[in-house]
Amino acid sequence: MKKGAISLGRNAVELDRTQDTGSTLPPIPLWKRPLDWAVILTTLPLWLPAALFCWIWIHMVSKGGALYSQERIGYGGKRFTIYKFRSMSRGADTKVHDLYLKDLIASGRPMTKLDHDDARLIRGGKCLRATGLDELPQLLNVLKGEMSIVGPRPCTPAEMKQYTPSYRKRFNGLPGITGSWQVNGKNKTTCRRMMALDIQYLRHQAIIADVAIMFRTVPTILGQVMESLKKRRIAKAADARAVGQVTYLQNPSPIRQHATEIFRVAMNSTQRLTEVPSGHTERVRYRPHGE
Repeated sequence: MKKGAISLGRNAVELDRTQDTGSTLPPIPLWKRPLDWAVILTTLPLWLPAALFCWIWIHMVSKGGALYSQERIGYGGKRFTIYKFRSMSRGADTKVHDLYLKDLIASGRPMTKLDHDDARLIRGGKCLRATGLDELPQLLNVLKGEMSIVGPRPCTPAEMKQYTPSYRKRFNGLPGITGSWQVNGKNKTTCRRMMALDIQYLRHQAIIADVAIMFRTVPTILGQVMESLKKRRIAKAADARAVGQVTYLQNPSPIRQHATEIFRVAMNSTQRLTEVPSGHTERVRYRPHGE
């Protein structure tokens, strides 16, 4: 296999072959901008109220501004500022995320998020991230021409340092809010698989493919939310059972205490069961020595 190729089983995708090599960047399709504008204007009655609600909610539950900006890598490796609704406390350390992502890339484990029991998240922050509502401000990036609705997710400069030359072909198109990776496994896939899906999309960009990904995005998000809620219920039920068992052992009921005392006395041949102060034991009339 050629150096830098990535095998994905029967449907192997080789990153070195997903985009023709060349000294210049491939042009952005002419239909991209008109499609993005048409979708944003058409869905305005849907995303605008949701954005206002997120804005108000963040101001209610956390100090600081509602928007969060961060430097990302876009088309051709050019840096730009991305906008998101803030889902973490103001001044939260982002180095934890960089180290975690570096480990995921090196280990080949699924690209799961650090949302479980993350103390940095504000109230409702996990919901914002799970539903993708925190990404709504990126529509501003789309209007500015820095992003598209469909495309590879823009990476951070720290993440780009981990990329091999083959992975850098991911910058041959506009980054997007949703994309092929998001609707084909997302957090269940590895970094290698994510790269292969994104680069394959850039090689075969088509208006039909973009529309299909858009229509698949909402059902995919709903499925992920339902799966997350199911896992949360299972975890809570397991915790409740564990707590119940500990409580039962540490604070036994009076009946259990009484039964334990009867058993202890019965096993002690030097003491008669009737000597135990209990109304129930008087009916048993048990004599260890047969008296």
